[in-house]
Amino acid sequence: MKDEVKTEVKTEIVKSSNTETTESSEIESLWNSILNSEHRSDKNKQRDQYRHPQETLSFFGIEPGMTVVEIAPGGGWYTEILSPLLGKEGKLYAAHYDPSSTVEYYRNSREKFSNKIASDADLYANVEITIFQPPELFDMAAENSADAVVTFRNVHNWLRGGREATVDSFKAMYDVLKPGGVLGVVEHRLPKDMKQDEKASSGYMHQDFVISVAQEAGFKLVATSEINANPKDTADHPKGVWSLPPGLRLGDEDREKYMSIGESDRMTLKFVKPAKE
Repeated sequence: MKDEVKTEVKTEIVKSSNTETTESSEIESLWNSILNSEHRSDKNKQRDQYRHPQETLSFFGIEPGMTVVEIAPGGGWYTEILSPLLGKEGKLYAAHYDPSSTVEYYRNSREKFSNKIASDADLYANVEITIFQPPELFDMAAENSADAVVTFRNVHNWLRGGREATVDSFKAMYDVLKPGGVLGVVEHRLPKDMKQDEKASSGYMHQDFVISVAQEAGFKLVATSEINANPKDTADHPKGVWSLPPGLRLGDEDREKYMSIGESDRMTLKFVKPAKE
């Protein structure tokens, strides 16, 4: 009888292992399909080496079927990846600029993004464009509705309104998350021995500062990663982070130097909205 019990347990372990292997294989196949898809331009694919989308989104725990809010998607570089990753069972809220903004750049950027989404109704069927325009407009998604919120290289922009306004942006993201939901942050990183000015005008920020602002909004830091680290980046460039690719704000001046550095050194932070007791 004892031998029979052992055999049954062993069989269950093998079945479990096989299931995990199959799921892992399916996820890897999905990632390969997304990253190499024709809907992504060669220019966008070339940036994978700096942005590490598979590793980054996996670190944040983003999976098919989730409801995710992407903050300030810009031209949609990450949207191209998130939408097919979440799939038909998932939902992506692309929290962009207000289409009625008095700022022409904001209106044009929103319109360009909207046209991109409309250009492929099948690919972007799970995308809904909403509004994130601090310090006043945070119409991103319903409260307690999202499994995750992700934001890439945006926090320095919010600091233009001061620390309090930056905390308000984090609070807005906190509100749309379900209890236990994840906030994933990627931001240009300023070395600890360099001074961060009040407006983060270089585009770089201290990692401890970003963490403290998120914690003030109620988030709990659960993990950090060096996925997007770049030790070649000294963060002391004439035009700040925009000296580096893809901006190359200095034009042909020292172009080879900045291309050899690559994109900025970045912090990658994973926070959670504490579950209610």
